[in-house]
Amino acid sequence: MGGAVVVGVDGSPSSLEAVDVAAGEARMRSVGLRLVHAFVWPAMHVPAGPSLLGPAHGALREDVERVMREAADRAVAQAPEVDVSHAVIAGEPLSVLEAQSRDAALLVVGCRGQGRFAGVFVGSVAVHLAGHSRCPVIVVRGRADPRGPVLVAVDGSAEARAAAEFASAEAAMRGTGLMAVYVSADAHSAASRAEGERVLADALSDSERPGAGVTVSPRLMTGHVRQVLIEESEGARLLVVGARGLGGFAGLVLGSVSQAVLHHAHCPVAVVRHRGNEG
Repeated sequence: MGGAVVVGVDGSPSSLEAVDVAAGEARMRSVGLRLVHAFVWPAMHVPAGPSLLGPAHGALREDVERVMREAADRAVAQAPEVDVSHAVIAGEPLSVLEAQSRDAALLVVGCRGQGRFAGVFVGSVAVHLAGHSRCPVIVVRGRADPRGPVLVAVDGSAEARAAAEFASAEAAMRGTGLMAVYVSADAHSAASRAEGERVLADALSDSERPGAGVTVSPRLMTGHVRQVLIEESEGARLLVVGARGLGGFAGLVLGSVSQAVLHHAHCPVAVVRHRGNEG
């Protein structure tokens, strides 16, 4: 997939962690990295000059430029071979980053940004973009296990097959294994086991080409999908899910499983939309 890796930057610790991850993703893909800040104040008709609440050097525009310099320096330190660019775009973060995703290879955001209420696990920007981005989205949360596999959930849906293909490519770039998980309420019965094996084989056959040479571990597991994935994510480098799975309500942009892991997974989460669902 062409295009740069795009990362949302707002100066929060979460967004700086996202810059680190995005720089690594750009390096692995041999593409550029674009740092994007949505500058809300001009859209709200607030002057970008010196703040009335502080000294002249505390101007909003200067603050934004400082944030972008810090993020760019961090990206260069993380991946000096990557071409890093940045843009400050007037507008609301959701619409700005969604528009940026149209030409991007990947969009990376932190799980929480500036101004989020205490106790909110995932900011509204991350959840919105996971369901509306035109490219895969990585939401940086938890801690990636550097020795762990890329973990992907499959259920037979087109979204899950797209997620398996993306996960295989991510595992290949990282030089790690791929664990594909199918979760059933009763994986021990003959019928459920046969169905799970079929779904796993189908998903992994689609993902073989981009992830050639990746060691794949198919797993049939019993339990509730959300809980199993959250538990298994503790030892993973990345958890990959489709935006929606089977059984989702018509018109639902982001499925309940995807939302649950965005809020509770122990490692970064990638959400992949099937291209047939792009409007």
